[in-house]
Amino acid sequence: MSPAKAPALPIYNQEVQANCLRRLRAAEGQLRGVQEMIEQQRPCLEVLTQLAAAQSALRQVSRSVLRNYLEKCASDAIRRSDPKVYDELMDAVFKFSQ
Repeated sequence: MSPAKAPALPIYNQEVQANCLRRLRAAEGQLRGVQEMIEQQRPCLEVLTQLAAAQSALRQVSRSVLRNYLEKCASDAIRRSDPKVYDELMDAVFKFSQ
């Protein structure tokens, strides 16, 4: 299945983009910290706490991007009557509802 036609740029407004980048940088730092913690033989619960924080940051980015997809990309495709958008929308819903 080929993706629906890309929406007009910019895809993300400045607020969404800044929020996503901030959270991704936080997750990146947390993952680097986890690597160091494992190298230093830190206790499992400390490592798990940092992993949970990184996962939470990534989930928030996923939510923001999914919302943006629904508000911009999917909405534009629906207005254009692009039939492929419904398959993409279902794929996105199932992928991120787990």
